[in-house]
Amino acid sequence: MPRRQTKSQTIILNLLQQEQAALSHDGITAKLEKELDRVTIYRILNRFVEDGLAHRIIADDGRQYFAICPKECAHDHKAHGHLHFRCVSCDRVECVPGEVGYNLPKGYRVDNHNIILSGNCNACSKK
Repeated sequence: MPRRQTKSQTIILNLLQQEQAALSHDGITAKLEKELDRVTIYRILNRFVEDGLAHRIIADDGRQYFAICPKECAHDHKAHGHLHFRCVSCDRVECVPGEVGYNLPKGYRVDNHNIILSGNCNACSKK
């Protein structure tokens, strides 16, 4: 049975779809015109991840970011196979197109991975 779509879910989903970069909980809160409590926002974001609408990125600073990948990132939301980049200057987190390749010993199976690179983005490098 499909889940009921609430107004709060629609607002957050639209926000994620409009953004070019992943957003942290604080970033989402700052962009919302309507104030939602922290627990509701986390609950909605976790549901989006469970339902495959968005993916969670745990950055090198320990914060969680959420994104809806562009179509060229077509991947399994449980073990998405692309890189993420976090700019240490502007704090922007974005998906980097392309697949990640690695070799594991025989018998190993990957269920999930989170690969994030950090440094300065193109815009901040030019400053």
